Amino acid sequence: MMQSFTALLEKFGSKGEKTGWTYFTVPPNVTDVLCPGQKTSFRVKGTLDSFPVKAVALLPMGDGTFIFVVNADMRRGIRKEAGGRVQVQLAFDEDPQLESADFLACLEDDSVALEFFSTLPKGHQNYFSRWIESAKTIETKANRIAKAVRGLSMRLGYSEMVKYYKNKE
Repeated sequence: MMQSFTALLEKFGSKGEKTGWTYFTVPPNVTDVLCPGQKTSFRVKGTLDSFPVKAVALLPMGDGTFIFVVNADMRRGIRKEAGGRVQVQLAFDEDPQLESADFLACLEDDSVALEFFSTLPKGHQNYFSRWIESAKTIETKANRIAKAVRGLSMRLGYSEMVKYYKNKE
């Protein structure tokens, strides 16, 4: 069931790993309809203004509220930054998560990476696949697969891997 509301885009100041994130708070009455009784992250789909979004995780803030993180692609799509208002339409996303077959095949060649990957929660495993499958060229996809496998062999989760490679650039 689609839920509609208007939200204010906000930006975290200094807040650990969330520092600099642009987000909006999803009203509790909306999350109660989307996924009643849910206290942990869950996926939604819909639109921000007229920009389509899917497989986006609502993140719990620990006080019973959830936030929707608005990444750079979404901000470009809606042409808004923190301080702007956005018309939101959301529904619970029951679609199966996309898994990167190429990435999973490459993981089979590195037992250490595969073993660590297998210990990660399904949602964290999906970060890798979504990142790899969002590549626009074959070269970028191959580079991301190599980085992911190497990061996993060093026992780095997705966010740690991204930080590791960002610091190397």
